[in-house]
Amino acid sequence: MTWKPVIGLEVHVRLKAQSKLFCACANDYGRPPNTAACPVCLGLPGALPTANAQAIALAVRAALALNADVQPTSRFARKNYFYPDLPKGYQITQYDQPLALGGWLDIPGAARRIPLTRLHIEEDAGKTAHAPARSVSLVDYNRCGAPLAEIVTEPELTSPAEAAAFLKALRRLLVWIDVTDGDMEEGALRCDVNVSLRDDAGRAGERVEIKNLNSFRFVEQSLEYEIARQQTILEHGGAIERETRHFDPLRRATLPMRGKEDSPDYRYFPEPDLPPLALPSALVAEQARLLPEFPDARAARLAQAHGLTAAQTAFLMSDRATADYFEAAVTHGAPPVLAANWLAGEAAAELNRRHATIVQLSVAPLSFAELLRLLNLGRITTPAAKALFAEMAATGKPPESLLAENPAYLRRDDAETLEKIIDDVIARHPALVEKYRSGKTAVLDALVGLAMKAAGGAADPKQLRDRLIAKLAGDS
Repeated sequence: MTWKPVIGLEVHVRLKAQSKLFCACANDYGRPPNTAACPVCLGLPGALPTANAQAIALAVRAALALNADVQPTSRFARKNYFYPDLPKGYQITQYDQPLALGGWLDIPGAARRIPLTRLHIEEDAGKTAHAPARSVSLVDYNRCGAPLAEIVTEPELTSPAEAAAFLKALRRLLVWIDVTDGDMEEGALRCDVNVSLRDDAGRAGERVEIKNLNSFRFVEQSLEYEIARQQTILEHGGAIERETRHFDPLRRATLPMRGKEDSPDYRYFPEPDLPPLALPSALVAEQARLLPEFPDARAARLAQAHGLTAAQTAFLMSDRATADYFEAAVTHGAPPVLAANWLAGEAAAELNRRHATIVQLSVAPLSFAELLRLLNLGRITTPAAKALFAEMAATGKPPESLLAENPAYLRRDDAETLEKIIDDVIARHPALVEKYRSGKTAVLDALVGLAMKAAGGAADPKQLRDRLIAKLAGDS
C-alpha cells in the first residue's frame, strides 16, 4: 500500500493595526503581562466590542493580494469554548459568512498553485505559560483581542517540504504588502496543520490537527513525524483517531492534546453585539490601490532591466525595504550588479553586526550610490570601499566628505608610492623574503597582505603583487 499525505493549513496572521480588534488597547508585543487588557478584552459585563476599521482594511488588503473574493457583507460569530486564556468563554470570529472566499497562492519555483478556502477575521486569545516546577500556570491577557486574519487552504499540499514552502511564500507576501510584521517568534504568524493519509484507491483517512506551530522548521518536522506515525498505525491494521496534537520540538514528536472538536461543539451563533460587516466599495478599491508590485513580478522586472541573477533578485525580494533601497541607489547612479552584490554582501554583514534593518542603515541610497561609483571608477579599492562603508554606517556621512577628511582612502597606485611601500615591506620582513627566494612562493600572499596593510587598503593588489614579484626577482 502506498500512502500519500493530504495536508491543509490554517494560518493565523496578526494584523499591524495599532489597536486590538474590538477595543482601544495597544496591539503590540513585549509589554509587561496584563498591562494591555481592558474590560472589553476580558469580556466583563457591560463591555461592548467595536470593530477596528484599520484591522478590517488590512484584512481586505491581504484577501486581495491572495486573489480571494472579498464579500460585500460578512458577519462576526461567537465560537464557544472554555480555556483559561479565553476569559469571555468564547472567541469572536467569523463562521458561515467570512470576509473573503476562495483565492490562491503560487509557491515560487515549484510551479504549484495552492487554492485557498477562505480568509476571515477573528480575535486572538491570551497566552498561558505553564510552570511545572511551581505547579502553576500563568495567564497573560495582553494578547486577548489582538486582530487576526485566518487564512485556510484547501487540503491540497502534498508533502512537509511543500507545506513549509507555502508558508514561507505566504509570510513573504503578507510582510511585503505591509499587513503584518510576520515575526513568528512573537506569534505574529502561527500555523495549525491538518494531515491525513490517502491510500492507493484515493480514500482519505481520518485527519489529525497539529496546533500552534510558529516556525517553518517545526511545520516540516511535525508533519514528517505525524505522517510516519499515521502510516505505521495504518500498516499494522490500526485506525487513526481524530484528535488535536501538539509538537514537542525537543523530541521532534507530536503528542496528544485533546479530541478534535467539530463545528457543532463550538455552538457558533451570530455575535449579538456587532452588526453585519458591510464593506464600502471605496474601501476595497483603496486597499487594491495600496497593493504594491508583488515580489515575483518585481524580481522579473529587475532581472530583465539590470541583468541580475536569480540569486541576486531572490535576496532583494526577501524584503521590500531592501528592494526599495536597491532601486533608489540605482536611480542615483549605482551600477546595478555591483549594488546587488554589495547589498547581499557588505551591507548585509554590516546590518548583522549592528542588529539593524535596511531602514535603520545610516547610509542613504544616494551615498551608497556615490561609494559604488567611486569604486567602479577605480578611485578607491575594494578594501578602502569596505572601510569607507563601515565609517559611513557609523557616522552617516557621505563618502566624499569622509575622503576629504581622510585622503588616505583614495587609491594609491603611483609608481613612487608603491615603490616605497614595497621597499619598506622587503626591508622589514627579511625572513619571508628569504623563504620566497628559496622557492616557497606561497609566502607571496603574506607579503602582498603586508603591503596592502601599509597602503591602508588603498592600493591595487594586482599592481602590488606584480611589482613585488619583479622586485624580489631582482628587477627594479
